[in-house]
Amino acid sequence: MAFKENLNTKSAYIEDLLKEYMPKEEGYQKTIFEAMNYSLSAGGKRLRPILTLEATKIVGGDEKEAVPFAMAIEMIHTYSLIHDDLPAMDNDDFRRGKPTNHKVFGDAMATLAGDALLNYAFEIMLKESIGKSNPDRRLKAIYEIARGAGIYGMIGGQVVDIESEDKSIEKEKLDFIHMNKTAAMIVGCMRAGAIIGDATEEDLQNITRYAKNIGLAFQIVDDILDIVGDEKILGKPVGSDLENHKSTYPTLIGLEKSRKVAKDLIEEAKDSIRKISGDFSFLEGLADYIISRDH
Repeated sequence: MAFKENLNTKSAYIEDLLKEYMPKEEGYQKTIFEAMNYSLSAGGKRLRPILTLEATKIVGGDEKEAVPFAMAIEMIHTYSLIHDDLPAMDNDDFRRGKPTNHKVFGDAMATLAGDALLNYAFEIMLKESIGKSNPDRRLKAIYEIARGAGIYGMIGGQVVDIESEDKSIEKEKLDFIHMNKTAAMIVGCMRAGAIIGDATEEDLQNITRYAKNIGLAFQIVDDILDIVGDEKILGKPVGSDLENHKSTYPTLIGLEKSRKVAKDLIEEAKDSIRKISGDFSFLEGLADYIISRDH
């Protein structure tokens, strides 16, 4: 319970920060700001920005320096959700218990809202980096985020995911999808935070292993929840993976083996983060939370 309260406190902190970075809903292009803010303020666990700040802190850095990058990460994540929900992609009507962006603003404006959040994220990171100290560190952090979200990360994973629909695929390809579609953004945000905090190469490698393992475990748990989860708690329909004939860990190796794989990944993640001299208690607790979550 103490961890959940801590997580809620950190999530609330991220919510307050996001309000400062959200564009004002005014001007001729007011509708795009409304669409951006609609999805950005829809709640969620805010794990990616939290992980960015935690990665900075655990290596002894100042988390305030990482705040713009954490905000950008959440905007990039939100853009990906808006596009995922579109009729051309997953065609979902609800996200976090609310109508999806395109159901409120239409397909065209939802597409633009996703595009806008992606571009605005890089605008924020670059604006906060120009004329600041340690420009090399900041550029490296932006690169990590861009790679995690791009063709060698999230988008690459989405491409293979789409091409694998209605097909039986091998576990190796499924791992590629999960490691890129989900884990790459988590790796990118944590590496970015650690780089901002001036991490040693050894600490950076341990953080990378932690991020990869919790990222893959997170997606496996998502696959499990799509089968056994409570629709009211999840805030979205269950069974969509089966309905869309998607290969998942449970469909390939079964529910119990999937739970075992996720648990092993979490233990490996905790072993990696314990090797860093900073306070790893929250990241250790987060790993346990991922494996036990119900939404």
